[in-house]
Formats: sequence, structure tokens, C-alpha cells
Amino acid sequence: MGLVLCFVFVFIVSVALGNGQLQSNVVDVTSFGALGDGKTDDSKAFLEAWEKICGEKGSQTLQIPIGKTFKLRPILFKGPCKSNSINFRLLGKISAPTKSEWGEKGNGRWIIFKDVKNLIVDGSGIIQGSGPTWWNDVHSNRPTSLAFRSCDNLRLKSITSINSAKKYISINSCTEVTVFNVTLIAPEHSPNTDGINLVGSSQVNLFHSTIATGDDCVAINGGCSGINITNVYCGPGHGLSVGSLGGNKAEKVEHVHVKNCTFNGTQNGARIKTYPGGSGYAKSISFKDIILINTRNPIIIDQHYGCRDHCPPTTSAVEVSDVKFIGFHGSASKGAITLSCSEVKRCNGIVLEDITIIPATKGKTLEVVCNNVDGTVQDTTPTVSCLSKP
Repeated sequence: MGLVLCFVFVFIVSVALGNGQLQSNVVDVTSFGALGDGKTDDSKAFLEAWEKICGEKGSQTLQIPIGKTFKLRPILFKGPCKSNSINFRLLGKISAPTKSEWGEKGNGRWIIFKDVKNLIVDGSGIIQGSGPTWWNDVHSNRPTSLAFRSCDNLRLKSITSINSAKKYISINSCTEVTVFNVTLIAPEHSPNTDGINLVGSSQVNLFHSTIATGDDCVAINGGCSGINITNVYCGPGHGLSVGSLGGNKAEKVEHVHVKNCTFNGTQNGARIKTYPGGSGYAKSISFKDIILINTRNPIIIDQHYGCRDHCPPTTSAVEVSDVKFIGFHGSASKGAITLSCSEVKRCNGIVLEDITIIPATKGKTLEVVCNNVDGTVQDTTPTVSCLSKP
């Protein structure tokens, strides 16, 4: 019995020590002089706290405590860091300067994380933008609220962001990204307030989130691959877009899969948009099991983006291929299906299957456009006569 008790004691101590080694060192921003009174600029204290945890080995946590509002000017949290991982734990509120307070700093971004590996940004707190002070001046250098650049193995969880001046979350040149249970909110009229903007990033998983903004809920731009989006509620906004692509260079997007999402009152649903005269490709893309609630234009491929009926003659186009729209059900208010492909390079391998889109207003006829496209259609309402049956 004594030997058994001794073994149990040693095991418990070993587990305790092991857990202790895994525990993160917590640094509270108030210990560096942050006041959190909603008026004082706490940027200096935040940067000093960041330098502390970034320079330490092991797992580190920068904590923003509950019950306080911390005002921050444009701020850069820069790596690389010595720590194995950093948890930016947002429990209170962070508020942005107004347009009149902004000045020239920030380069169109408010809170920036750069070159930080194994970063976690989570918590029940709020990122409060100053969008209403910017939205009337659409040509100003409005800031993105939260920007990540070259942050591999990034985790965003349970954060809420409100009234961003422009984009909410920008993810640029990152690999292995998980975005879970985020809430992004702005009025429908707020201009260019993309929810999540992806550029040059791969292996991104976004799921169980609510994005209600004035522009694309999610925008997937050039250089992205391995993007998986599941159980996202979108609306209001402009839907979920691949592109726009091909504006000034060759751009490539592939292996994008969207599933079990809802578009409620959005301008668009699932959209691929490319500029005429561009180059590159968008391929291996699927949208499956989509709920539509009064969506204006549920399904769109637009290779004439930016010019519509007045496009200049061109000899090149971004190639769009292997795109599947499967399991779309619900209502639309204008165009059910728009496949407006390039005269130069036809869309190919387009699949429409198990689709039922009805008018949101009784008696209204929904538009179907189908030009320069090759593919198949099955069990689809309204009829898309230009595609063949499998």
C-alpha cells in the first residue's frame, strides 16, 4: 500500500509540475501603466507590455482586463519573438481614435501584428472602431481595425469587433490560420467594411462566425489556397467573394470550400469576380449547402467586373474552372444565377446541382444570365438552359 501511495504522490507531483511548465506567464497591461479610462492614450503601456512578453521564452499572455476601455492610437505589435507562443487575451474593450484624432500615422491600419508566430487572439472583449467618424469620407485613408502579416499558426477566437472604419480583419501572407466564433458588426450602409480579407494566405479555416457588415463578409484575394469556410452567418453585406482578381497582375486562387453558410439580406451570395484583361486562375472552388434569405444575387461568376457592359477589348482573362454550386435553397430578390464569363477565356467545369431559388416577392421573375460557360446543371430552379445535363 505504501508503495502505491508513493507512486500516486510522485505521479500527482509530476503532473502538477508538467502543467506548471505549460502554463503561460500572464502580463496585465495595467501593470505597465495602462489606465483603461476610455480617454487616455494607453498605446505606450501596451507596447512596453508587448516588448516584455515578446522578449521572454516560453508561453506568454498579454491580458487586457475586463471592465476597462483602453484607447489606442495606431499600434504595431512586431515579432519575431523569443516566446514559443503569445496569447493576446482581450477581456475588456479597445477603442480606436476618431478620424480627427487619427493624424497621419498608421498607414491605413489600426492594430497590426507582424511576424509573430503561434499567436492567439481571443477573449470576450470588444474591439470598438470609430467607423461613424470616417464613413462619410470614402476617399480618406480609412484604417483596417485588425491586421495580421506573416503570422503563421494564427488563432482568432471569440472576439467581437464593431464599427470598423474600413476592413475588420486583414490576414496577409499567413499560413495555418483558424478563425472561430468571431462576431463582426457594422450598419449595412457602412462603405468597404469587409469582414475578413484574405491575401496570399493558405490553410485558413473559418467557422461558426457571424459577419454583418457593409461589404464582403469574406473576401478571398490573390495567392490564397486551402481556404475552408463552414457555418458562417452573413448579412447584411455583399456576400462571400473570391476576388476581385487580375486587376494589375497575375493572381491565383485555388482549393476554396464553403459549406453550411447562410446569406440573409445580402447584396450577393457566392461570388467570383475578375477584371477583364487579367491573368492567372481561380479553380477548385465549391459552395455547398447554402441557405438564402432574400439574397439579391445568390450565385455569380462575373468576369467583367468593374466595367459591365462597357468593357474595352482584351486578349486575356483570369481563367475560372472547376467551380461547384451545390445545395442552394431559399429566396432571391433580383438575379438568381449570373454566369457572365469572358469571351476570351470561357469558364469551364462549372457545376450547378440541387438548387432551388424562388422569388422573395410573389410574382416576381428572377433573372438568369449564362454566357461563355461550359459545365453541367441538374435539379436546378430556375432553369439554366445554356448548361448541359450530366
